[in-house]
Amino acid sequence: MAVSLAPAALDRVRRYLSETPDALGLRFGVKKTGCSGWQYIADLAKQTEQGDRVFLQDDVRIYVDEASLAIVDGTEIDLIRQKLGEQFVFRNPNVRGECGCGESFTTSDEH
Repeated sequence: MAVSLAPAALDRVRRYLSETPDALGLRFGVKKTGCSGWQYIADLAKQTEQGDRVFLQDDVRIYVDEASLAIVDGTEIDLIRQKLGEQFVFRNPNVRGECGCGESFTTSDEH
C-alpha cells in the first residue's frame, strides 16, 4: 500500500511546506461528491488524525486517512505545468470511470 509523488509534485509540495512551517506534510484522500462518486482532496496536514497512514517519500510525509486508503492505494500524484499555471494530476490505478467534467470518478469496488 502506498501513495507517491512524481518528481515535479514532490518539488511543489516541498515549496508549499517551506511556505507553511506548521504543516506536517501533505494530506491526501477522497470525499463522496460529484456526478461519479469520489473527488480527490489534497491539502497540507496540520495534525495527525486517528487512523492516518503516513507514507514517507524523501523528506515529505503523505497523510492518508483510513477511509480513503483503499480508493487511493497505488496513486501517483504528479504536477503538470500549463501555459499560465500548474495543476496536480492523480494517476490512480483504481479508477474505472470519470464524469464528463473530470471532477469526480468511480472505482471498481463500492467503498
